[in-house]
Amino acid sequence: MNYFSPGLGEKDEDGKVIVPAHVQDAIRTLIEWAGDVPEREGLRDTPARVGRAWREYCEGYRENPALHLTRTFEEVAGYDEIVLLKDIPFQSHCEHHMAPIIGKASIAYLPRNRVVGISKLARVLHGFARRLQIQERLTAEVAQCIWDNLNPHGVAVVIEAQHGCMTGRGVRTPGVGMVTSRLLGCFLEDKSSRKELLSLMGY
Repeated sequence: MNYFSPGLGEKDEDGKVIVPAHVQDAIRTLIEWAGDVPEREGLRDTPARVGRAWREYCEGYRENPALHLTRTFEEVAGYDEIVLLKDIPFQSHCEHHMAPIIGKASIAYLPRNRVVGISKLARVLHGFARRLQIQERLTAEVAQCIWDNLNPHGVAVVIEAQHGCMTGRGVRTPGVGMVTSRLLGCFLEDKSSRKELLSLMGY
């Protein structure tokens, strides 16, 4: 699957993304099927708004998160301890019901000989989160991307999130959080490294 299709769509004279007619028609059909009237005043412009919103929600399909890790720094004064970015907020949408996934992630790595700007870790997370997702895959993708591109001694990603498909429909149980983790390298293989990491993360 090609996740990295170029372009952001054609824009109108006001700079807004033009939503194709077939997309707006699909949204009108959904409104009608839900029980409302697409032509009423409050919903008249909703198909275009929803189309533009989903273009933004899923902008991760049009970027390669690995590109954020291409610029690294070797002059770190001999620093060789854990780098941890905690509690990065993110929003995604589940691929099963297209409902919101809202949570936070902690991302850590143990550098081998180079580091990356800390904002890039958050950009990698957002690049994968802004797609239709499941939390387990999101966790694994972020960890693998950092592992493949920074060649560190270890990588760890822990994600905590709430899922709209569980809180707003179905079992309708708000306040329930899901936690997933992926450990690679020394954080998986070495108990002392894992213990230090989990202590820094607050677990």
